[in-house]
Amino acid sequence: MKKKLLPALLPLLLLVLTGCGSIGEKSSSLRLLYAATAILSLLTLTGYLFLEKKRKSWFLLLFASVCIVNSSYFLLSCAGTVNAALWANRLAYLGSVTLPLSMLMIITDVIGLRRRTWLVPSLLGLSLVVFLLTASYPLLTWYYRDAWLEIQHGATQLVKEYGPAHTLYLFYLLGYFIAMIVLCLYATVKKKLKSPVQVFILCVAVFLNIGVWLVEQLIKLDFEILSISYIITELFLLGLHLIIQEQLALLPQAVPAASAQAALPEVFAAGLHRLTQTERTICRLYLEGKNTKDVLQALNITENTLKFHNKNIYGKLGVSSRKQLLEIARAADVQLGS
Repeated sequence: MKKKLLPALLPLLLLVLTGCGSIGEKSSSLRLLYAATAILSLLTLTGYLFLEKKRKSWFLLLFASVCIVNSSYFLLSCAGTVNAALWANRLAYLGSVTLPLSMLMIITDVIGLRRRTWLVPSLLGLSLVVFLLTASYPLLTWYYRDAWLEIQHGATQLVKEYGPAHTLYLFYLLGYFIAMIVLCLYATVKKKLKSPVQVFILCVAVFLNIGVWLVEQLIKLDFEILSISYIITELFLLGLHLIIQEQLALLPQAVPAASAQAALPEVFAAGLHRLTQTERTICRLYLEGKNTKDVLQALNITENTLKFHNKNIYGKLGVSSRKQLLEIARAADVQLGS
């Protein structure tokens, strides 16, 4: 990704943040601020799409979710009827239920934590159920008992009387927050990140939203501060991802061929943790002396699929061939297990 992306976005971010001090000073201040956050969210999404060649699906979901949430806040501020406000509110929840999911998956990738194959489908299914629940009013009164409009500082606000099911959404968010905190602690204790700066960036990305969310639960505010904290979070996570990717890319270049074996723990450590279960199985079969035909039969996959897995394995481990992989792995007595 081009290094001009973050410097180009930061002035825009500062422009939005400096506008926060005028909330309530003009009749249209809230609507203008929501418009600014929506535009900035769209710019960050567009910038990622155009400037990042190797796009990551979870980052795409994160940027899209933030863009959806902030755009819906602006649409809600402009709504003239309860029905229009409810549709904007549903759109906001669509982004809100996928945003913590994408954050959690990005964090697991950043710290090199392997995920169970059932985890992502299960969480996606849970997100769908929660979204349908939040979008059920007025057909059902489980989530909202009633809703009406108020005008605050020139912006429309949807005032809600919550039903019993609203507690489930709070537990949904709380569960993600707890999971992110646990991962931050795990990454710190297990030293999954290589520097205090990386740990700091990760903690800011996680605890910023938690802190803002708690403030909004305790204090009634006219403006959704989360619309700004979401943007900051995605930039922090993207920055952390780029730093780690750059470090991994430099590792093989910094190690001369003659000293590759000596540098194995440093070169291989991060890559081994990032292997999927299938990739680990393929590596284990190679270490057992299996050839391509044996691996194809053992996993019941096609040759093209194996080539795809090999490419991912080589990239994560910083090697250029199966021969180099075997030489380095056997020199360090790597045990992948069954």
